[in-house]
Amino acid sequence: MATLYIVATPIGNLEDITLRALNVLKSVEVIACEDTRHTQKLLSKYDIHKRLIATHAHNEKSSAKGIVGLLEEGLDVAFVSDAGTPAISDPGARLVTCVREAGFNIVGIPGASAFSTLISVSGYVGKTFTFEGFLPIKKGKRITRLKVLLERDEAFIIYESPYRVLKTLEELKDLDPNRVVVVARELTKAYEEIIRDNVENVVNNFKERAAIKGEFAICVCPTAASDEVDEKE
Repeated sequence: MATLYIVATPIGNLEDITLRALNVLKSVEVIACEDTRHTQKLLSKYDIHKRLIATHAHNEKSSAKGIVGLLEEGLDVAFVSDAGTPAISDPGARLVTCVREAGFNIVGIPGASAFSTLISVSGYVGKTFTFEGFLPIKKGKRITRLKVLLERDEAFIIYESPYRVLKTLEELKDLDPNRVVVVARELTKAYEEIIRDNVENVVNNFKERAAIKGEFAICVCPTAASDEVDEKE
């Protein structure tokens, strides 16, 4: 029976891919991806030449039916998102559901993930945290959600674009200026930057910059971590 492989790919540095993932990408007949041009860069680095089809957030449902058709023909298919592990703040979940309902095998190929990379360098020692991903775009809903997350008083991880990161940090500052955050910019890339401080200081840091570039992953720590920073100061 044909198989759909859900393959994790690098979040920045193209060397952050497993040998198993490379073997799968070399063995399948078709690779479904968010952006064929983006994925082609990874494939070119490892001299992999395969048929590519686009499967992204806007066509995932219809594309899933096409992928089921390929599996029915006996073709193995790999699905990759633009970066990291598919279906984590990325397309993939609808595709998996559709393929499973059609009765085909689904195999996950683990690898890079921005939120696990962030947690590993954050210094957070607790056992519980919430992965939130991208917050709502509308201000009212975003602030309401931030209040709920802050009231839980446990670590939570959010993703943010360079265009909205300062706004999001300012909203966090207005709600809890002493809350410690670990802000990671361009994880695994040449200009990777990781800042750990209370959110007010981070906001002031970013306001002094001529430009804010790169993709961001942010760990908002529980109150206990904020108290630790105060003691060190």
